[in-house]
Amino acid sequence: MKRIVVFASGSGSNAENIIKFFNHTKTAKVTMVLCNNEQAKVFDRCKKLDTKCLHFNRADFSKKEKVLDILKKQADFVILAGFLWKIPEKIISAFPNKIINIHPALLPKYGGKGMYGMHVHKAVAENKESETGITIHYVNENYDEGGIIFQAKTTLTEQDTPETIAEKIHILEQRYFPKVIEEIIITTNE
Repeated sequence: MKRIVVFASGSGSNAENIIKFFNHTKTAKVTMVLCNNEQAKVFDRCKKLDTKCLHFNRADFSKKEKVLDILKKQADFVILAGFLWKIPEKIISAFPNKIINIHPALLPKYGGKGMYGMHVHKAVAENKESETGITIHYVNENYDEGGIIFQAKTTLTEQDTPETIAEKIHILEQRYFPKVIEEIIITTNE
């Protein structure tokens, strides 16, 4: 059974969905969640799910070896679920093609530094896009530029607001993210 460490920065709805999904499979298990935001709701979700959730700061992540050491002991795969910091090169090198992110748009559109959450949905609405979606991709040294693994689309109307777009994206994330992670783990092991 493979081990997953999830990185989260906020409410943790995707982290919770991944934990619950892998609690019912023999493919992998979430060993812990790592969070860079002490106020994040993901801590409450993890407590309810009896999953370890640790806070770390920027020095632990970028300058020291603390986060990398945890990952080497606890992870075969690293999943970014609403995590906003750029992953350091030393972590990318230690987990080649084993760090996976979900982005709330159809990359390469609406990607890059500062393009997350409602910033993405506002830009999509302002540009009157007829569709948007999610992109699940490998993580490399640049924001949102790693190889695309999977995309799912949803249709938009002129009545859609950033809030309704966010709801549509959340449905896609919940439906597809854990299943795509499982498929990657299975095919990586073959």
